[in-house]
Amino acid sequence: MKKFLITGSGGQLAKELAKALDTQSMEFKAPPEEDLNITDIQRVTSVIEELKPDVILNCAAFNLVDDAEKNPSIANSVNYHAVENIASICKRMNIFLIHYSTDYVFDGKKRDFYREEDKTNPVNEYGRSKLRGEEAIMKNMDDFLILRLSWVFGMGKNNFLYKLSGWAKQNNILKISADEISVPTYTEDIASLTLSALKQGLTGTFHLTNSGYCSRYELAKYFVKKMKMNNVVTPVSMSQFKTTAKRPLFSAMANSRISKELSITIPEWENGVDRFITGFPPSRE
Repeated sequence: MKKFLITGSGGQLAKELAKALDTQSMEFKAPPEEDLNITDIQRVTSVIEELKPDVILNCAAFNLVDDAEKNPSIANSVNYHAVENIASICKRMNIFLIHYSTDYVFDGKKRDFYREEDKTNPVNEYGRSKLRGEEAIMKNMDDFLILRLSWVFGMGKNNFLYKLSGWAKQNNILKISADEISVPTYTEDIASLTLSALKQGLTGTFHLTNSGYCSRYELAKYFVKKMKMNNVVTPVSMSQFKTTAKRPLFSAMANSRISKELSITIPEWENGVDRFITGFPPSRE
């Protein structure tokens, strides 16, 4: 039986992966982040050498987009240098690495679904640091799985839907950007598809998202309606929000390649939101 090591255990995706592995009675360790800070190269090396996992699920990331713009060195230390270190350890110890990346490696100018072979061109420091992490894995390893995600939401507080529910309590009118478009993706689907991809022996880079696409405005409107809230959701341009980092306007990614490889139809984003709502609000971070 394969042994797993999950990094970034405090995040919503890591928790969902731990739940999925637990349900399947798989052996895994998800050390608290204070015991496994991936930027501490010596600590990471000793933990990996001690646990000797067969697979590392790297969920650790610095994904505060505006903070990354102000502190690119912090974003790079987590999303690039630490990933490079993990990749070289995995190569040396023959460990399979599954790493999660982002739609923000694209500039959003295509105005159509991004495919795996499309040219990357990040428009912010967060996207650049994540792309460097991808490149470090490709340079250091032969076999790996990079899964690019978008607009991740799950049972945690660091996601758009949780934040939206907080804004809704404070404001009757919610102004949400209608020109920022991607694919909301549910952690439950990410976890199950990750394990399916591993079982099928997939390697390389894949786009893993729910199906369909929407604007932040459409997502907010759908969520508010499903939650039976009385808020008015109004569409505005993203330019109304003074953010430090630039965002790609259309970063929706096609999931057709992974769907074909796994011979499955990935649920629509609305279906993911519906399932998320059944357990909302989350009882834990």
